[in-house]
Amino acid sequence: MEARKFQPRTGSPLTDQDVVARVISGEKGLYEILMRRYNQRLYRIVRSYVLDEADVQDILQDTYVKAYERLFQYRREAAFPTWLIRIGINEALQHLKRRRSSGRHIDRDTRSEGLVQLPDTKMSDPEARAIQREDRALLERAIDSLPEPYRVVYMLREVEGLSVTEVAGALDISESNVKVRLHRAKARLKEALFELHAGSEVFTFGNAHCDRLVAAVMERI
Repeated sequence: MEARKFQPRTGSPLTDQDVVARVISGEKGLYEILMRRYNQRLYRIVRSYVLDEADVQDILQDTYVKAYERLFQYRREAAFPTWLIRIGINEALQHLKRRRSSGRHIDRDTRSEGLVQLPDTKMSDPEARAIQREDRALLERAIDSLPEPYRVVYMLREVEGLSVTEVAGALDISESNVKVRLHRAKARLKEALFELHAGSEVFTFGNAHCDRLVAAVMERI
């Protein structure tokens, strides 16, 4: 059934529960609302376990298909994103298990765009934008270097902004465990960022600076 635009009488957007109920009743096209609503979050969670971009895309598709097939099992007691995240995590873990059992090498060097969003500098200077991209790349590399349990907790809590209770529910661990893993993740992240920055160039005389200097000198000679 083709999705149709829907405006509830109250003027407020459809809740997750509303969408689930209507999809189950036959309005399959509305499932797109849930996908678009949680694509970024689910991507980051799966990416916390699996670093190969192609594999991540496959897992995301499998997660959404299985979630759709199991919508009738969804209970309102749990928030829909928490329920969806659990399915995504299980799919990611099953993928890793299959790769290990088959002896396939797990590529931990694959990079992808958009894992972490830094605040927009609103600057038009190409150098400023380049520095921001470099900062994001360093942060993503540092996050990738974290052990899996710490990386997942960090992504859920610090990047996605879930509460400690929500993280505990999604990962099926205690809240105290979440706090311990988060503390250790931050400590390791600081060490990783220090090491990465130590190996990078600072106070570089970039292209824009160089161009301006050359132009100024050429006008004076």
